[in-house]
Amino acid sequence: MSLNICEIFYSLQGESTYSGLPCIFIRLSGCNLRCSWCDTTYTWSNGKEMSIEQILQEIRKYPCSLVEITGGEPLLQKRTIELMEILHQEKYRILLETNGTQSLQNVPDYVVKIVDVKCPGSGFGESFLMENLNFLLPVDEIKFVLASREDYMFALNFIRNNALEDRILLFSPVIGHLAPETLAQWMLKDGVPAHLQFQLHKLLQLA
Repeated sequence: MSLNICEIFYSLQGESTYSGLPCIFIRLSGCNLRCSWCDTTYTWSNGKEMSIEQILQEIRKYPCSLVEITGGEPLLQKRTIELMEILHQEKYRILLETNGTQSLQNVPDYVVKIVDVKCPGSGFGESFLMENLNFLLPVDEIKFVLASREDYMFALNFIRNNALEDRILLFSPVIGHLAPETLAQWMLKDGVPAHLQFQLHKLLQLA
């Protein structure tokens, strides 16, 4: 049995509260969404079949213990949970980036979940699986990618309606659609308890 892998690479973590840390990325192929602003459309196609042992051999090349499993949508593949378990046995710290449409129920507690709530500007504003709010731990992070004022208001309402103010919240502007300084002004005016984040890896022109 194997996993369909788009790419494995080593870079700085560019998003989340882990931004700036060296990280190994295991990017899985396949996604069930087609977000309008997606910057990893190459993950929509099939990648390379790799066994978990082959994945381990690849990531052992890098001087790093932080690993992010991302996509595409990594939870579409049945063996992703098994990969997490083995990475944990190998003493890696594990982050999971997921689009929020797949159940988080079986994701182990030692995995930090970075969960997208898709806003209307993505084209999939109703895609979030609401039961996933029940599976979030205090260390997990909820991300909103914002392309407009409508997206911003959607995010505010989602946070308020679900009493998420005490969670770790991330607001990320879609560059070219929403100016970061504009989003910052909105957040300051409304006292939004979220982290304004940029894609650090793109600012530094890293992978």
